[in-house]
Amino acid sequence: MDIDKDLLYRFENGLNPQNIKDSSIPASVIGFGEISTIFQISNNSDVAFKRMPLFSNRMSAEQYKHQYHEYCDKLIEAGVKLPDHETIILQAPKRPVVFYIAQKQLPADRFAHRLIHALNPMNTRRLIEQIVSEISKIWQFNRSSRPSLELSIDGQLSNWACLEKGAETEIIYIDTSTPLYRKNGVEQLDPELLLQSAPSFLRWIIRWLFLKDVMNRYYDQRLVYIDLAGNLYKEQRPDLILNTIDIINHGLSDNLNPLTMEEVKKYYREDKLIWTLFLAFRRIDRWLTIKLLRKRYEYVLPGKIQR
Repeated sequence: MDIDKDLLYRFENGLNPQNIKDSSIPASVIGFGEISTIFQISNNSDVAFKRMPLFSNRMSAEQYKHQYHEYCDKLIEAGVKLPDHETIILQAPKRPVVFYIAQKQLPADRFAHRLIHALNPMNTRRLIEQIVSEISKIWQFNRSSRPSLELSIDGQLSNWACLEKGAETEIIYIDTSTPLYRKNGVEQLDPELLLQSAPSFLRWIIRWLFLKDVMNRYYDQRLVYIDLAGNLYKEQRPDLILNTIDIINHGLSDNLNPLTMEEVKKYYREDKLIWTLFLAFRRIDRWLTIKLLRKRYEYVLPGKIQR
């Protein structure tokens, strides 16, 4: 990938996280992750930049960079297709160390969470079948690589793009910014990094109540599938859930219990509550940081999210 690192540095140096329009380099927000913001910078529509201001020093960012690339390499080895990508570590004066992931920008209308509103029923079912098949590759890989290596994946619809390749389609996975993987049963990613975007006054309770559960869910095949099915509530297509459950259950191995509508509903209610509260507390933290402490708040928060 052709990345103008000088432009990226000037963007970071002149970024106003709370008012993007006031930044010295024009940019637009094209998406949000739980710990990242995705930008299109200037008029470069070929590259999406994921910004992660999580690191106290360059050494921890370099370690994360190594884990990120190792995780991506193993996803590819498992048969999952990823967009072209590159990583950049930057630190503007008097700012935290920031990790950027540059990915080839894919057409917005080809992401699964949008396609489910545009495709006919037959092609929508085919899309979900393809995503379920891609997720299953992770557990096929894990069965042959445990205990030395175990991968996780977040299967939500917005993490997948479906590209047309002539008469065929190609499914691309984009959510590589949280490299959760285990070696000999040991998590490689420092879980404290996931707390950096959380309000400091709440980190202890998030660590105690939620962190282990949130990290472990992506290693559990049934929970990843339940999360995928429940994601259809957030994407305003609950009418697709029963068909999605049917697709998932059809491919489940015999040692796993079939998914039910009741557990999908229960899971989504709990998940919605967790992330709604998390975002609400981040907004409180932003207000306290800016208004009371008179400090710079490094994160860009989304507006109201329909769930």
